[in-house]
Amino acid sequence: MRLLLIEDEAALRSSLKRQLEADGYRVDEAADGEDGLYQASEYPVDLVVVDLGLPKLSGLSVVEKLRADGRTLPILILTARGSWQDKVKGLEAGADDYLVKPFEYPELAARIKALLRRSLKASSDVMRFGTLAIDFSAQQVRLEQVAVDLTAFEYRMLEYLVRERARVVSKQELSDYLYPHDEDRDSNVLEVLIGRLRRKLDPDGSLAPIETLRGRGYRFVLA
Repeated sequence: MRLLLIEDEAALRSSLKRQLEADGYRVDEAADGEDGLYQASEYPVDLVVVDLGLPKLSGLSVVEKLRADGRTLPILILTARGSWQDKVKGLEAGADDYLVKPFEYPELAARIKALLRRSLKASSDVMRFGTLAIDFSAQQVRLEQVAVDLTAFEYRMLEYLVRERARVVSKQELSDYLYPHDEDRDSNVLEVLIGRLRRKLDPDGSLAPIETLRGRGYRFVLA
């Protein structure tokens, strides 16, 4: 899962980024509202954590603009203790949840996990497609009850394709999700990794879980 953390307090932002990445998330960061809105609008993000008190553009404005643009991704706002008006305004603007500062990291992690689970429209952390099972909480994949050894990169690729399984995901979109924004991307590398993922998920060629649509991209096709 790819998260966007919009927080102007450098020490807090660095600490949260480190802990979230240790939990297996891919974390992008922004120190002000303008940059945060740009990243949330231009890149594929699964969830946004946004502080309401931001420079350049307030967190409330970020939430309002994302919702006005039709973005439905989960948004968790961070608020100062006692500012109940800000909580109400944030929720009315379209945020899904809020957390009051100061907070302990486990509470943030639990809120994020709950929002992501809800956005996946799954009643549990595990989704099953025939003999293939994906545990989003543990970030594990099993095929016929046997664990599939995926790299973190391969897992993120599979997770995104599964979440977006109702549509075709272009190579550009998949690259934007997987790679840092300023990193050079090689489409040949992406094709090799897709091929490797296919072989791990479908060693005998009976499932064909990932479809390639020439000139358009990839689609996860198991139901």
